[in-house]
Amino acid sequence: MPAPGPAEPVTAIETRSLGTGFRRRHVTMLAISGAIGAGLFVGTGAGIKTAGPGILLSYVVAGLLMVLVMRMLGEMAAAEPSSGSFSVYAEKALGRWAGFTVGWLYWSLLVVVVAAEATAAAGIANGLLPGIPQWTWVLLFMAVLTVVNLFAVRSFGEFEFWFGAIKVTAVVGFLVLGTLAVFGILPGTTPVGRSNLTGHGGFLPNGLQGVLTGLLAVAFSFGGMELVTIAAAESEDPADSIRRTTRTVIVRLLLFYIGSVALMVLLLPWESASANTSPFVTILEQIGVPAAALLMSFVVLTSLLSALNANLYGASRMVFSLAERGEAPRAMLKLSGSGVPRTAVLSSVAFGFVAVLLNFLAPEHVLPFLLNAIGANILLVWIFVAVSQLRLRKAAERDGTAADLPVRMWGFPWLSWVALIAMAGVLILMWTDADARAQLFTSGAVAVLIVVISLLRRRPRR
Repeated sequence: MPAPGPAEPVTAIETRSLGTGFRRRHVTMLAISGAIGAGLFVGTGAGIKTAGPGILLSYVVAGLLMVLVMRMLGEMAAAEPSSGSFSVYAEKALGRWAGFTVGWLYWSLLVVVVAAEATAAAGIANGLLPGIPQWTWVLLFMAVLTVVNLFAVRSFGEFEFWFGAIKVTAVVGFLVLGTLAVFGILPGTTPVGRSNLTGHGGFLPNGLQGVLTGLLAVAFSFGGMELVTIAAAESEDPADSIRRTTRTVIVRLLLFYIGSVALMVLLLPWESASANTSPFVTILEQIGVPAAALLMSFVVLTSLLSALNANLYGASRMVFSLAERGEAPRAMLKLSGSGVPRTAVLSSVAFGFVAVLLNFLAPEHVLPFLLNAIGANILLVWIFVAVSQLRLRKAAERDGTAADLPVRMWGFPWLSWVALIAMAGVLILMWTDADARAQLFTSGAVAVLIVVISLLRRRPRR
């Protein structure tokens, strides 16, 4: 896509200096791994408790919003694949300040997410083996996955493919068993009908407000899908990988999330849901799966580590791209013989090792602190995606190149505006919720700080 006007010049980007060993299945699994974590396996309980069966509507709205964001991102990424993805497109559309802001905002988000996922995984491991301190588990997980990220990209992709396959298999198994239980096909089960869906205060027991509050709980569940456009830059045919895998990832994640939640509200009375207990465990125990709690602990543990692995990859490639454009230290450009940005990996994992110390000092307070620090960063990134696509697509139409785009946004510009307005609506919802408002303040403060740094970097020196 051409730049939409007399924007500041953008340094040429050469993503081929990185490794190119990813196959399409690696790219697909990396995106799925980034998006499926504890939010699905554990967090759904809090959403059901808040909205009742109406949480399905919350997931449908969030899922449709993510479909629109991914389609907009796919349009730009297929036209110009880059390891910097939406940071590069923001720079082309709005200027270097925007590329700097989006890139560092996303990088800061991912490094905190990596630390949070390591902490959450350590908490589960500590519960299984309480004799080993939680900080030791964080240190072990960070060390092992740092080494994995230093592998050649094809070896990393193969590792993540099979690592991520564990949780995909778990979700598919749950969908199969849950569907059989709904129809009373499993031994000891009878058809459940609609009693749990409509018989305990109705489909919307807490009204529309419950659905809106539930939307806040699930709005960021699909975060991580954007990794597909970062990873595709290291595949053999980036444009084709983006075109095919964005569609595949969207369909599979919608099935996994919405399908799983639909089974939960069909099989469980919504009042029995708990923010502290995974609905997966409750349902598997109900239908007679032996050692369901232990099995799900293992699945959640591997899910968190898989997501950590994928997010560490995304953070390292984003800071590498920033360095290519002169927006990060040039040391981040240093590559291994196999094309892995080693310094970028090590700098991205550094905060995860800081989390080791935090877990040693105050293990019970680390995870809430990290989750609050993340705030609404990903929503701000998605907003930049929408604004960038609107500007770049209009520029392509003016130049007569829009018809040649490999992927095109549906219903442009109307659906792009729908997505942008919907994301603004989520921000307003966050402002009305006390807990979410604190996260909004944190994200806003980080974003403003990054913008100020960007502008100060561009002030002419005397």
